[in-house]
Amino acid sequence: MKVLKMSQSIIVSGESGAGKTENTKFVLRYLTESYGSGQDIDERIVEANPLLEAFGNAKTVRNNNSSRFGKFVEIHFNEKHSVVGGFVSHYLLEKSRICVQGQDERNYHIFYRLCAGAPEEIREKLYLTSPDNFRYLNRGCTRYFASKDTDKQILQNRKSPEYLKHGSLKDPLLDDHGDFNRMCVAMKKIGLDDTEKLDLFRVVAGVLHLGNIDFEEAGSTSGGCTLKNKSSKSLEYCSALLGLDEDDLRVSLTTRVMLTTAGGTKGTVIKVPLKVEQANNARDALAKAVYSRLFDHVVNRVNQCFPFESSSFFIGVLDIAGFEYFEHNSFEQFCINYCNEKLQQFFNERILKEEQELYQREGLGVNEVHYVDNQDCIDLIESKLVGILDILDEENRLPQPSDQHFTSMVHQKHKNHFRLTIPRKSKLTVHRNIRDDEGFIIRHFAGAVCYETTQFVEKNNDALHMSLESLICESKDKFVRELFESANNHKDSKQKTGKLSFISVGNKFKTQLNLLLEKLRSTGSSFIRCIKPNLKMTSHQFEGAQILSQLQCSGMVSVLDLMQGGFPSRASFHELYNMYKKYMPEKMSRLDPRLFCKALFKALGLNENDYKFGLTKVFFRPGKFAEFDQIMKSDPDHLAELIKRVNHWLICSRWKKVQWCALSVIKLKNKIKYRASACIKMQKTIRMWLCRKKHKPRIDGMIKVRTLKSRLIKFNEVVNALKEGKLEMNKQVKDLESSIDALLSKIKNTIMTREQIEREYDALVKSSGQLLDALQKKKKEEEEAEHLRRIQEEMERERKRREAEEELRRKEENERRLKAEIEAKRKQDEEDRKKREEEERRIQAEVEMQLAKEREEESQQQTILEQERRDRELAMRIAQSDAELINEEYGPDSALRRGVQVQATKSAASVKKYDLSKWKYAELRDAINTSCDIELLAACREEFHRRLKVYHAWKSKNKKRNAETDQRAPKSVTDYAQQNPVVQLPARQQEIEVNRQQRYFRIPFIRPADQYKEPQNKKKGWWYAHFDGPWIARQMELHPDKPPILLVAGKDDMEMCELSLEETGLTRKRGAEILPRQFEEIWERCGGIQYLSNAIESRQARPTYATAMLQNLLK
Repeated sequence: MKVLKMSQSIIVSGESGAGKTENTKFVLRYLTESYGSGQDIDERIVEANPLLEAFGNAKTVRNNNSSRFGKFVEIHFNEKHSVVGGFVSHYLLEKSRICVQGQDERNYHIFYRLCAGAPEEIREKLYLTSPDNFRYLNRGCTRYFASKDTDKQILQNRKSPEYLKHGSLKDPLLDDHGDFNRMCVAMKKIGLDDTEKLDLFRVVAGVLHLGNIDFEEAGSTSGGCTLKNKSSKSLEYCSALLGLDEDDLRVSLTTRVMLTTAGGTKGTVIKVPLKVEQANNARDALAKAVYSRLFDHVVNRVNQCFPFESSSFFIGVLDIAGFEYFEHNSFEQFCINYCNEKLQQFFNERILKEEQELYQREGLGVNEVHYVDNQDCIDLIESKLVGILDILDEENRLPQPSDQHFTSMVHQKHKNHFRLTIPRKSKLTVHRNIRDDEGFIIRHFAGAVCYETTQFVEKNNDALHMSLESLICESKDKFVRELFESANNHKDSKQKTGKLSFISVGNKFKTQLNLLLEKLRSTGSSFIRCIKPNLKMTSHQFEGAQILSQLQCSGMVSVLDLMQGGFPSRASFHELYNMYKKYMPEKMSRLDPRLFCKALFKALGLNENDYKFGLTKVFFRPGKFAEFDQIMKSDPDHLAELIKRVNHWLICSRWKKVQWCALSVIKLKNKIKYRASACIKMQKTIRMWLCRKKHKPRIDGMIKVRTLKSRLIKFNEVVNALKEGKLEMNKQVKDLESSIDALLSKIKNTIMTREQIEREYDALVKSSGQLLDALQKKKKEEEEAEHLRRIQEEMERERKRREAEEELRRKEENERRLKAEIEAKRKQDEEDRKKREEEERRIQAEVEMQLAKEREEESQQQTILEQERRDRELAMRIAQSDAELINEEYGPDSALRRGVQVQATKSAASVKKYDLSKWKYAELRDAINTSCDIELLAACREEFHRRLKVYHAWKSKNKKRNAETDQRAPKSVTDYAQQNPVVQLPARQQEIEVNRQQRYFRIPFIRPADQYKEPQNKKKGWWYAHFDGPWIARQMELHPDKPPILLVAGKDDMEMCELSLEETGLTRKRGAEILPRQFEEIWERCGGIQYLSNAIESRQARPTYATAMLQNLLK
């Protein structure tokens, strides 16, 4: 209130008997003693409690001092925050308790205190005896609360037989004899003189005597009833105490005045005799009306004792009856529980909903906390036209209203409402005996309560018929007459004489409750949750299940979840800035408020987990704002040191920003230079490739033709060695040389295809061959023959070299063709994958819609189960006292429903041909190595790799935070598998689809561009993989600074990639797939054949395509 300059409210809530009233006393005592103005006003506020408790509290089964009314006590303060006055508002006094109480319950304390503690003189004036002599007391418990000392002070003639037999009731806070004296002292302190006290006691006694008036059927034929002879004294005492004429009271209780409007002279007054039941109802209605007006007077008199002229703020303390659930619940419990529903909704809005909305607006990122919204239960009660209260009012307005018709209309208009059900579905046997038109069950936030609608219609009417009202208003006693004058001032002038007026108790309470909630919403709110530790009202005994049930029903579990991750203390940046601005130098006062707060917290060394910055406010963890405020309000020397630390932090922060900016610019410059050099290298490579593509056939042709020309020297040597035909042969050689030069010139000056060059080259070779044949014929000597043989061998070598070149060319063309086919296949696979993903997305959308529908049904079922659990807990708590709990046998439908994923897994497991979940590793390995059953082999492979995935996932989850682990595959592969989960095909189908294809891949461990993004990725180099069908068979890692790493399936499973080919996404990476020859060359160069051979010999390698090929080669 001091900080926010705003009035506050404290809502004390909890079940009946949880200690709300006592806690309210503690709060009021603390406020008046701590902030009292020195006058006696603060003392009067505290002393008013005993008087209000005497007239408004009573003993129930669950609470010896239960408040049977609600009160909102306002403590008003002036601008100096001192108490200047107070005001008490009360709600819904339980008037039916005046006439009847349950077993082991009592009427209001004032009746027993008056009988036990009143002086003999007052007792004689009021004609009082022991409680068992009064109808309004003897149908409940007639024992007093007394200690050993006060028991001796109570006279024997004031004790009932029940008291004499069982002794007094024990409670450390209650003592009827002593409390009467304390009540008289409180009356004196709040300004009541002896006359006023006697007037109060006289009306209370008059109500007791009124209850002793009995009726019997009249002997005449006119019907009606008369007073019993034994009731004459009670009639006399009641008339004397209330200032009424004895004969008029007799007539008013047995007849009702009616004004005719037809069938006779207009305005004729007719007295209608009442039946015994109607007379009893009229007597009880008069008693309730008198006591209700008396209680209103007591509250007004209390408010008059601490008046105030002006008020700046107030602190209101709300103490209202807690949630009630008995074996027999009536209209009073219905209204009390309706009030608690409204207060629970206010609690949810103020603590959970508004708090989370604030976190969301400020962008704190606090996890959302879910809670049970009870708006549907409130709508069930207070909705217009169809709400239970409006249905009840409508029933009261009927000519002949009945509780059965009202109950039937409630069930009819809310037939399928989740919160409403029939009594036969109760957990208690006593409720199942109630007929559908005699009650209903409402599922409240704290559990289901069964209400018996008997007297609902009667209790909802707060009016007397005209004869009794006129009688009491014309009382000879001034005090009694004044009690009804204020009520008559608000009476509707259009009410008809003789007709029972209708004043709705339910809607009156609803209006008061709405006004109360408007007042609560206009103030700051604090909540006190009172928890009842046990049902026996004994100390030092805690029942865990009951306490947990109360915490869950009151929403405390959700509040604790929110508090655990929330920030209860908060302050805006501007408030903190203005609060501490006077301590700061001028240069710091010019800072932006947000930057100022940030610098301040850094300088103070606060833990970043203890606070969080929002958009306009800073939020603190519990207790941390007080530490911060205490530091800031320390001595000036400490503040000066704090200012130095703030300046130092600002300088360091700005210098770090400059450093980071410079590093960012340098990094950007290096990146630009790297990209420029990369572009040049790419351009150079492409130009080189284009030139080679264009001129490579011509260059190859010129090399071959020049080689052919170089061999003409040997032809000349042979020709020169000839003795005959030298000129002719020399001419043929020169002609061949001219043809070779012409072909060289043609290749240089014109663009020729490889086929053209090959054709002309072959012609020259043929000519040279013919020439060589001619020379051989002419060479006769052995030297010439040997020389020609060498030339022939050279020509043969040339032919083989040319064939080798041709073979190499064909291989290159074949490789280009295979690469083109691989790329085409990759594109086709990509298109098929897109179509399959589109189909899977469509199916997934349908499945998600189905799952969403099932989750919604499951959520509704869970809500029903949760409500059933609360209902059962509530029934168990009722059953611990008297009722009998029904042990229901749950059928198949009541069993816990399994989740959709569990059912899908179970159904998928049921259709598998092989159950390998219990196989050992050795059994799986032997099956993979020796089995000829394709389906079993595929299932074993799938199970083996599934276990590898689970093992590596567990190992990754449980590794140390800073521990470095070797990569089994590049990060791009593992990231793809995590981001794109693949729906695994059945093992047999998977084997058929891949058809045991052998595929080879090569990708880098990290791309060059990612080295700057993720400097922690230190592993560089190339990763090679050979997939035999869907699973990896061989793996190879080449690093620039390490020897090659070779891995073989079966021997090195723990270090190899455990993902399937589809999960790795390698088939979707452009340029990742390579030819088998490229993989085998690298594998052989790194010693892979020897490594695989050793693994096969030691029987460690798993049978794969690679092991089979190597075994064939070795054989």
